[in-house]
Amino acid sequence: MKEINIKELKESAVSLFDDRWALITAGNEKSYNTMTASWGALGELWNKDVCFCFIRPQRYTYEFTEKEEYFTVSFFGEEYKKALAYCGRNSGRDVDKAKETGLTPLAVGSSMSFEQAEIILLCKKLAFQDINPEGFIVPGIDKACYPDKDYHRMYIGEIVKCLVKQ
Repeated sequence: MKEINIKELKESAVSLFDDRWALITAGNEKSYNTMTASWGALGELWNKDVCFCFIRPQRYTYEFTEKEEYFTVSFFGEEYKKALAYCGRNSGRDVDKAKETGLTPLAVGSSMSFEQAEIILLCKKLAFQDINPEGFIVPGIDKACYPDKDYHRMYIGEIVKCLVKQ
């Protein structure tokens, strides 16, 4: 992996989440969890390069993200789509996702990611905000995205390191 400035990243921030999906991972070498994410954003806020991530409170990764200062957002090639789908369908409470998918854990700063990732963003938590349905302006979002009323928590993380596969 090679460290680059996030501003040098050539991929579209929208397509990274929408087309390639991501793994959000929090924890350390002794204990961590990862989950698949297709919602997120990259941008600038508070004079910092940031990543916006969304995690539902019932997800196991939520527990790790809540207690840790850092998390990673990792993007993979198309050949890992099945592995990412597995990580989205199965809970780390019940299975060892790395073992089941063949992904190799990789310590990145104070967090974890996977050797197979093409892009790894190490993020330091700056803030969080719980999604409040009272703020929905467009009709249908609540019904379409939250039929169980299990609203996400949005985390805003400063991108402190961007690694790309060489």
